[in-house]
Amino acid sequence: MNATPASSPVVYGTEHVLASLCNSVTRVLSVATQGSVHYSAMVQRITKTCLKPDIGCFVLFDGGFSGLVIINFSAAAAMEIYERYMLSMGMAPAGLARSFTSDEVSNVMGELMNQVVGDFASKVRRELQTHITQNQPKMLALNQPVVLSVDANLDQPEARRVTFYTDSNNIFYLELAIDRTQFIKLYDFEPQEAPDPDALMAQVASGARAPAPAAPAAAPGDDDTDALLRSLGM
Repeated sequence: MNATPASSPVVYGTEHVLASLCNSVTRVLSVATQGSVHYSAMVQRITKTCLKPDIGCFVLFDGGFSGLVIINFSAAAAMEIYERYMLSMGMAPAGLARSFTSDEVSNVMGELMNQVVGDFASKVRRELQTHITQNQPKMLALNQPVVLSVDANLDQPEARRVTFYTDSNNIFYLELAIDRTQFIKLYDFEPQEAPDPDALMAQVASGARAPAPAAPAAAPGDDDTDALLRSLGM
């Protein structure tokens, strides 16, 4: 099928990419905590991205475009997300870590960060029709006001910061740095729908329960042929 160029191509820039990432954060964390996570309608232009106390988490991605994602959690926000997530998974309250500096808290926040960027990468493939890969998220728990800069080696970096709020109004910040780029829609297309994990699992389960196909019935005359071959010693 020949694509017809749009008369007025739609252009997607940094803010569109940022909004997609923010929606991934709210979706993943809202599901994980079974609560409401939302972000400010105002975004800040910043000159650099930094890891800050109490928990800083960052992940680099590359491919169709390169960038760096940082989320700086306050201790209260990190503990709220960690506790609500673990309780929703069935852990008893007595078994929860008590400090944001615990390795268990860092591991859980790193896993959630991995899910966030994975969800974002999936939307990039569907909506922008390009591909990005990510490295393993890195977590750093700080109990002192130390600021670390992360160099993402971007040629023409653009950086933004967005404020997020948890269900209990604890605050954390997302920072995004990406190479200056634009995506221009050459022709109209329908973005692929996100796969439904529950539907896929149900489909696999129904396939596993389906009865095995019956063996094909012998064709008429097969018995006569076998008898003839036996009579000839074959």
